[in-house]
Amino acid sequence: MTRRILLVSSSTCHPTAYLDHAEEEIRRALGPIGRVLFLPWALFDRDAYAAKVRERFGRMGYEVESAHRTPCPARAVEEAEAVFVGGGNTFRLLKNIDELDVIEPLRRRVREGMPYVGTSAGSNVAGATIGTTNDMPIVQPRSFSGLALVPFNINPHYRDPDPASTHKGETRDERIAQFLEENEIPVLALREGAMLRVEEGRATIEGRTGGRLFRRGRPALELATGDRIDGLVDIPE
Repeated sequence: MTRRILLVSSSTCHPTAYLDHAEEEIRRALGPIGRVLFLPWALFDRDAYAAKVRERFGRMGYEVESAHRTPCPARAVEEAEAVFVGGGNTFRLLKNIDELDVIEPLRRRVREGMPYVGTSAGSNVAGATIGTTNDMPIVQPRSFSGLALVPFNINPHYRDPDPASTHKGETRDERIAQFLEENEIPVLALREGAMLRVEEGRATIEGRTGGRLFRRGRPALELATGDRIDGLVDIPE
């Protein structure tokens, strides 16, 4: 089986509502699967989060089970047809899935071909590390290592530098450059409304806004919808 991964920059994209901008791509990622396991640990109120996801996926025709309401989340992952990992705080998400022993079964199931759909924090944890998340470290996970479903990092919600801005703080580009001063790991930055599909060894930019690929010692590479990056970074089958 080949990996089937969809990494979405953001759960919402102006002016549409929750997951509206990604519905077509999510349907394609899930295919004929009827039941989705939701990992809600990026937000504090898991019940409310699960209800929101259950309603939205229900309108797409999918049944949703939330892992936080299962007796054993790791076993739920082992038995899942597909997994959706929602946005919120990346540090909290990683800490919880690590402490609940979900990481290894999740990695294994995705490698076996189980569809994985992540948005925002759910996309961050799919990368090699969470070192390029935009979130505050409100909790301390044991490690920054991600699921390594893709061999690079994700920077969701990417914003291009604004030359007219009077804000004196670091731009997103400067922060990613600082990461690359200390790390060899490439960084895929996805603008609001953009996403990455990984399937059959191909990695394709989807959505409507594109992104940029940052690699140490090279200029940032602009990416448009339809562009593939599997020739630029190693993509496992």
